[in-house]
Amino acid sequence: MGTAWSLAAGAVVPLVLAATPRFLAGAFHGASTPSVREQADAEMTGLEFEDHVAHVARTCGLPVIMTPLTGDWGVDLIVGRRPNRIAVQCKRLSRPVGASAVQEVVAGAPMQDCARTMVVTNNEFTPAARKLAELHGCELVGGSDLPRLKSILRRVAASEEPAADQP
Repeated sequence: MGTAWSLAAGAVVPLVLAATPRFLAGAFHGASTPSVREQADAEMTGLEFEDHVAHVARTCGLPVIMTPLTGDWGVDLIVGRRPNRIAVQCKRLSRPVGASAVQEVVAGAPMQDCARTMVVTNNEFTPAARKLAELHGCELVGGSDLPRLKSILRRVAASEEPAADQP
């Protein structure tokens, strides 16, 4: 019996020791479940991130059209109802999102009959992307904004103001 006990302890102790740092990190940081940003960073693929953004929009009661993977004119999702439909580009990246993402969604919005534009990422945006977005009235939702995505979508979808570059 002593040998069996030693073998069992030899198998269990390393598992407990391996799990302890993660358990303690969660206890000390007060976060036992990963945040939306952590999930997007660690677990989601680009398509899963698009699905997540679409799901959040649907929980707001907004209709969502997921565009085809090719020929989408830089628009991944069409969110909301006319005349305030939002062209959304989703970017799950390990680096900050550049101005090209803003250029693509702004150019693609009229092709998809959208009045507003938005880029959503798990990361942040470059200064050039921020400047271009401001010029065109494109809403930027960075990783730190993801917990507020639902309220941001509601606000943009309900907005009566035309986008900055719309007549």
